[in-house]
Amino acid sequence: MTTEASGPGLLGIGQIFINAQDLERAITFYRETLGMKFLFQAPPNMAFFECGGIRLMLGVADRPELNHPASIIYYKVADIQATFNKLKSAGVTFIIEPHMVAKLPDHDLWLADFRDSENNVLALMAEVPTQK
Repeated sequence: MTTEASGPGLLGIGQIFINAQDLERAITFYRETLGMKFLFQAPPNMAFFECGGIRLMLGVADRPELNHPASIIYYKVADIQATFNKLKSAGVTFIIEPHMVAKLPDHDLWLADFRDSENNVLALMAEVPTQK
């Protein structure tokens, strides 16, 4: 039995970050070697792939604490600001507040990084439709 939470909350995994030391080499490996569907690249150091309904983000770490061989789980949310406010009021420590990282043809990609109780870096993500 599944129950849907009402209001701001986590909706599922939206994206997983995979650390890359050499982005172009990583893009070639994921596209050519693994045969994953390339989605888009966001300058200066991010590339996105489709993997069974979950987006993988290859990226060069922009902060020392992200430069490790593990993944970061990005949780999809409908309203990133409301979820940020709810989690922050619950004592969650945010590293980076909600901010837009890419303008795509039909939506803007927003992210906010936070730490869990074990000091792991996790993130919220929202795909905000653009108005035409």
